[in-house]
Amino acid sequence: MITLRSSADRGFASHGWLQSYHSFSFAEYYDPAHMGFGPLRVINDDFIAAGMGFGTHGHRDMEIITYVLEGEIAHKDSMGNGSTIRPGDVQRMSAGTGVQHSEFNPSRENRTHLLQIWIQPSQQGIPPSYEEKHFDRAEKQGKLRLVASPDGSQGAVKINQDAQLFVGLFDGVEKHSISLDQSRLAYVHLAQGQLKVNGYDLKAGDALMLQQEEALHLSEGQQAEVLVFDLPQ
Repeated sequence: MITLRSSADRGFASHGWLQSYHSFSFAEYYDPAHMGFGPLRVINDDFIAAGMGFGTHGHRDMEIITYVLEGEIAHKDSMGNGSTIRPGDVQRMSAGTGVQHSEFNPSRENRTHLLQIWIQPSQQGIPPSYEEKHFDRAEKQGKLRLVASPDGSQGAVKINQDAQLFVGLFDGVEKHSISLDQSRLAYVHLAQGQLKVNGYDLKAGDALMLQQEEALHLSEGQQAEVLVFDLPQ
């Protein structure tokens, strides 16, 4: 079974400096039909104005992945980490028993476009931790590259959940297919461009929820950047 989650149907919040599209219920956007998908709880598609950002605030018991599509984001946290995340980087913060952090667009001229992803952990109350890694475009071009997994295999960041995140770039004649475990869930989020996925023509912000499907087929990309989640039920 495949369910389309159209970009136009997502929640939206405008805070002046922040324009945010919510794939799932978040903050003042509430939709009981879209509370999450398996342990995938949040995909926020955020556009942050130059020089603006999120002041220090707290999280706990959540796996938080930041994926920058355009511009950069400066991160600081109560664990002592400070870094600037750019396209190609994958940042993972396990909030665990609690962490404070801030995120700001350091540019004076350019906006930042990023995805903030929350995944519920398989175990609560773990010590908070942080990790970031860079993945070159060549590793993702025309194929899916594992960037997050429970064991950190293939150089991926390690998350505390039986879930995997893949990222791919597709353009022109590039095609890619993978087999799916029908006992698990798959979630496809098209971050940028256009892409055909299992017969569906997706545009930026669209998503597909797949249940009991045998395979995933990606083709006919037009400057497409896609995220694919492999999730437990």
